[in-house]
Amino acid sequence: MSQHINWYPGHMKKTKDLITENIKLVDVVVEVLDGRIPISSRNPQFDDLISTKPRVVALNKFDLADPKNLDSWIAYYKSVGISAIPVNSLTGEGLDRLLHEIKYLCQAKQDKLAGKGRNLGAVRVMIVGIPNAGKSSLINKLVGKKTAKTGNRPGVTRGKQWIRIRKDLELFDTPGILWPKIDDPIVGMNLAYTGAIKDEILNIEDIAINLLEFLMKHYPGLLMNRYKLEEMPEDRLELMEFIARKRGCIRSGNEVDYNKVSNLILDEFRKGVIGKISLESPVIEPPVDIEE
Repeated sequence: MSQHINWYPGHMKKTKDLITENIKLVDVVVEVLDGRIPISSRNPQFDDLISTKPRVVALNKFDLADPKNLDSWIAYYKSVGISAIPVNSLTGEGLDRLLHEIKYLCQAKQDKLAGKGRNLGAVRVMIVGIPNAGKSSLINKLVGKKTAKTGNRPGVTRGKQWIRIRKDLELFDTPGILWPKIDDPIVGMNLAYTGAIKDEILNIEDIAINLLEFLMKHYPGLLMNRYKLEEMPEDRLELMEFIARKRGCIRSGNEVDYNKVSNLILDEFRKGVIGKISLESPVIEPPVDIEE
């Protein structure tokens, strides 16, 4: 992707202001990241916005990520003093561990207040993340009923709300927030692959063919198994056309329907149908550019 992505609706600026105004009321921040792209799904603005508060990272959608890669991320965060908890906001897996870590992070404050004869009261937790990372689904699972509005499109959560999930825990929900300009094309691509940026503002065919190139390099076995390949085609366009004919993405005149096959590939990646895939690793070197 040669162009920069600019995607900053007005509600995202309002959300940034909302966080700034209310962070003083919060005891712990839960930062929800997509477990497949912990770098790209992390808004760099959060460092300044929430730096004064204890933080725990929820690596959401871990069931879609490469397990070995996920373990590397957990170890990385541990090395920098942050607990990273793999969670599945749809099934609730990992949420007990997340709640335990929240309680642990507040224990010192609780003990200090208890020494003065005071009680912390309900722990107040702010949940932050970019659109489509799974914040609202996470809150719904914690609450046990559909409270925060959710959807499979970025930016559906609106407004400000405190949600009591039990007598000693309150959650502050915030809409997903991207940063004003995505300068790194790799970050832009990763956000596009996972659906964090609306498909409507992107060239869906470019996104899909770049994803295929990444998968050909890093997960060829999964591609060959999913699309019943006897051998890997030499280039990404040849692979896309093979998948199109295999799946009936053909127009009249026996022409490949590139839009249809592109949507199919992205949909199967996002749902984990192709396999458990991670797009980023916790390495010192920058990720390799998938466009050569």
